[in-house]
Amino acid sequence: MSSKTLIAPNMTYSDAQHIQQYIQLANNPIQLSQLEAEFPNLSRRTIQRIIKQLVENGNIKKVGQGRSTAYKVTQIQTASEPTAEYNDNYSNYIPLTPQSREIIKYLNLPIQARSPIGYQIEFLYDYIPNKTYYLPKATREQLKRIGSTNQHQQPAGTFGSEILSRLLIDLSWASSHLEGNTYSKLDTIELIQHGKIAEGKNKQETQMILNHKNAIELLIESANELAFNRYTITNIHATLAENLLQNPADEGRIRTHTVEIGKSVYRPISGSKQIESILEVILQKTEQITDPFEQSFFTMVHIPYLQPFADVNKRVSRLAANIPLIKNNLCPLTFIDVPEQAYSSAMLGVYELTRLDLLKDLYIWAYERSSKEYLAIKQTLAEPDPIRLEYRLVIKEAVHQVVINPEENALTIIETVIKQHKVTQEDVSAVTEQISQEIALLHEGVLARYKLKPSQYLTY
Repeated sequence: MSSKTLIAPNMTYSDAQHIQQYIQLANNPIQLSQLEAEFPNLSRRTIQRIIKQLVENGNIKKVGQGRSTAYKVTQIQTASEPTAEYNDNYSNYIPLTPQSREIIKYLNLPIQARSPIGYQIEFLYDYIPNKTYYLPKATREQLKRIGSTNQHQQPAGTFGSEILSRLLIDLSWASSHLEGNTYSKLDTIELIQHGKIAEGKNKQETQMILNHKNAIELLIESANELAFNRYTITNIHATLAENLLQNPADEGRIRTHTVEIGKSVYRPISGSKQIESILEVILQKTEQITDPFEQSFFTMVHIPYLQPFADVNKRVSRLAANIPLIKNNLCPLTFIDVPEQAYSSAMLGVYELTRLDLLKDLYIWAYERSSKEYLAIKQTLAEPDPIRLEYRLVIKEAVHQVVINPEENALTIIETVIKQHKVTQEDVSAVTEQISQEIALLHEGVLARYKLKPSQYLTY
């Protein structure tokens, strides 16, 4: 951080950055009074000093005179720098909140117009496990419903073992694809199942796929012992990074040198002692989180944000994000169909803005797709479910009521129907999970089963 950035004793780099971002995201020039209202913790004099420095640095420019004075972002044109939405239409089919679109708007600015920023330690320290939540309660409950496999009482990793052959292919291919790997899914099947290396692919791409396979097998085989600790994370890294780093000594070790993020103004923290200390805090907080989806998402945020390893950090986070899902016999998060540009933009939103909206939207969308895929696979593998057979009328009635009453809480409706049909206490949990699973798999082709009309389903 340069002395030029720290422009007043009572002003932080973060203050200047937030003010610049606010001006950049605005549709119209911003006046001083608007900044005072938006940043009540800063004095008028402090805001004036920040504005003065941003103007001098060329980050923003002044328009108007006197009472009409306002500020807007300096337009910098560049033809060579790709932007966050460059040649991509993912925002057309992934549901995005207005907050996520604000992040994309900021990332569409040329890199010269975005303020360099370092690691924000308070972003981590402000998080209190089981009190702070990145995922709202309703979202966590929704993900649990759609990801349930009815195997919560089975040993850790039971479901993962059942679908292992498919998981190896899907997660290895999709996670590698997010790194620019050009192996097709068919190529990946041939490599994993038959050891056949695809023609025209470089050795690094082949190694990346095989490393994913080995790391996934490690997670499934060690499901009972998995925990968020240094041993687990470094061994996941060592497995994913095998034969891919310039220095083999970096495999499974905390980095000792500076790293940079391509096409980003984010500057990760340096110094192995600092990195080790912060990583320990991340792992301790992650281990304390009791909700599996919050634990998963927290991992996807903070491991890449710290960049504890020389490379392969995002790959580590994607596999580590599956640890709580594997341990709780939930559907995995495979990242199938996740656009590379969408994921890249979501991570840049974390790096440069410490904003999670875009990553959150992507996580929810990706998990819903992954869950539907694996619940469908489970149905083809499983014998007829005795719970589903015995309580078929209860299940159908509950699904019907949930769909025709979209404004009401789904869990409340399910509990009411179960009580009305006097389901035995020992079967309540299993019946509830079965109902949730059938709701998650609902589509137009099965509406008649639940006495539903297409219009009711579309409204739901």
